[in-house]
Amino acid sequence: MRSIIFALSLFASGILLAQESNTWKTLGKVTYKKKFDELLGFKVDVPVFGKEVKALEGKIVELQGYIIPVEGYKSHKEFVFSAYPYSNCFFCGGAGPETVMEVKSIDPVKYSVNPIKIRGRLHLNDRDINRLMYFLTDARLVEWK
Repeated sequence: MRSIIFALSLFASGILLAQESNTWKTLGKVTYKKKFDELLGFKVDVPVFGKEVKALEGKIVELQGYIIPVEGYKSHKEFVFSAYPYSNCFFCGGAGPETVMEVKSIDPVKYSVNPIKIRGRLHLNDRDINRLMYFLTDARLVEWK
């Protein structure tokens, strides 16, 4: 009963802590449409987020995954996070763009080849083609017990 009350209070406060195993699966519920980009002068793929994905907008989520070393993300507070290790991630052609996100963490997170678990506020991006479609802000490393 206590856990139900706690969960309801989190939901009522606008915080939805999604379980990490289901969050990546939910984030995969995206399709794409072609849209003409004035600046580029040709059509580009734009994400169309499913209902379940839209429900996560602005919510606190927890995910397990891997830090991907990408040039341009030089700080330990800003990095790319992936559902899959580097050898299988989006940037190596092994997965789709729905499996990676940009992360801005509150505290530095050291690079590791091992999976880590983070928690933060999820934001969706279907407008800026120069950025990833998912962002996690105010992220924190979740302590392993």
